[in-house]
Amino acid sequence: MSERLQPGDTAPAFTLPDADGNPVSLSDHAGRKVIVYFYPAALTPGCTKQACDFTDNLDLLAGAGYDVIGVSPDKPEKLARFREKEDLRVTLVGDPEKKVLEAYGAFGEKKMYGRTVTGVIRSTVVVDEEGKVERALYNVRATGHVAKIIRDLSL
Repeated sequence: MSERLQPGDTAPAFTLPDADGNPVSLSDHAGRKVIVYFYPAALTPGCTKQACDFTDNLDLLAGAGYDVIGVSPDKPEKLARFREKEDLRVTLVGDPEKKVLEAYGAFGEKKMYGRTVTGVIRSTVVVDEEGKVERALYNVRATGHVAKIIRDLSL
């Protein structure tokens, strides 16, 4: 079970391929705040709702100085299909080896339909301009989550 991040921790550095196969690094966003959200799978109902909510609120978030990166274990080809099908504008990156998911505490045991399974834990980590964890939210719901973040960040 990977350790969950706490406010004040240094956010683990990463470089992962985006939907076009181009590398995206957390360090590319130095000096800006970044909302890194972790979701189980592209093209599934809950993950689609969450990605569309982030896309719908991207202008508000960007205007407040936040970049958004969605991380899943999907390969770039599937992320590209997801982006095209849902007209997504958020940056989506793939972590098929689950190394970044584990580093952020977003992969491990979770309860699903009353059973304990191992998989992606739907999570959101807000990283400040210095690369420190500002907030770390685990086991979040896909629906209503973006609205809650906006409220929590007073945007």
